Amino acid sequence: MQVTRMITAVEAHAEGEPGRVITGGMPHMPGNTVFEKMQWMQDHADDIRLMMLREPRGHPALCCNVLVPPCDPRADAGFIIMEQTEYPPMSGSNTICVVTVLLETGILPMVEPVTKLTLESPAGLLQVTATCQDGKVTRVEFRNVPAFAVHLDAVIEVPGLGRAVVDVAWGGMFFVLAQADQFGLEVAPENGARIVQLSEALRAACAEQLPVVHPENPAITGPTITNLYADPIAPGTDGLGAITVSTGDYDPERPEALTGILDRSPCGTGTCAKMALLHAKGLLELGQDYVNAGPMGTTFTGRIVETAQVGPYPAIVPTLSGQGWIYGTANWTRDPSDPFPNGYTIGDIWG
Repeated sequence: MQVTRMITAVEAHAEGEPGRVITGGMPHMPGNTVFEKMQWMQDHADDIRLMMLREPRGHPALCCNVLVPPCDPRADAGFIIMEQTEYPPMSGSNTICVVTVLLETGILPMVEPVTKLTLESPAGLLQVTATCQDGKVTRVEFRNVPAFAVHLDAVIEVPGLGRAVVDVAWGGMFFVLAQADQFGLEVAPENGARIVQLSEALRAACAEQLPVVHPENPAITGPTITNLYADPIAPGTDGLGAITVSTGDYDPERPEALTGILDRSPCGTGTCAKMALLHAKGLLELGQDYVNAGPMGTTFTGRIVETAQVGPYPAIVPTLSGQGWIYGTANWTRDPSDPFPNGYTIGDIWG
């Protein structure tokens, strides 16, 4: 076997969303912050993201994380998040996967019943509390970066759809959020293909008509992701949402072509963006739990712990909690004679 690259990874998921964690085999990534390391990887080592997320090593729903040395002396570890079309500054499900891998594999020491640690994400520092029992991480709660609403009840024109009422909010990524009932669409797994088509149309239209820039980091723009939500249907939950992660460029001439995939989890950053939106509309108070359900019925629990200000925007500081599970380990290799060294995408499932 000829190998030009070998990458060691731990396979994990958080409430259903797969978040592979790379633990070895990465090149040195320069930078004074993890955000700068992420930018370097995007410019100089993006082939690794393609290799790890596309077929045959990946699939449309897969996310991937790279463990990196932190730059902030207060942090215990750093990580970079990779998705099919972007490097998100932050992700709740991926944070939970990373914490679970760090502690259950012994990269960082586990202290029972509670382990406290600090992670440096591209979006900033995250204060993490992990509940642990018998060597297992049974719950991960983290204090997220401040979340805020940028546009409330804005009207956009969507090709092939007409007028739509949307909100735009930051929860670690910039989301366009919309109520599903205005489109007569039920947020249910069996409607996944239609949810993706609608969500991608909303994202593309909103990115053109309501572009946003993070006031503290102009390199972060959006919206890049969609949150289609509905009223809760399960007891003990406060909301129901379906997040569409893009897998390619949306083509308004072919709206039937899939260009995204449903987040299998309730989405951590999407939950935080929804909480910021609800707080801005006076529907969610400080200290109030918000249990958000995803398309498979799994849940993340959020809570507003304080208010803040981000540039011109009133913001909230949310916590988010959920559980992750490790389901395997792997050594992924690249053969120099492979005709598809960076993987491939096929239109039957990738659009």
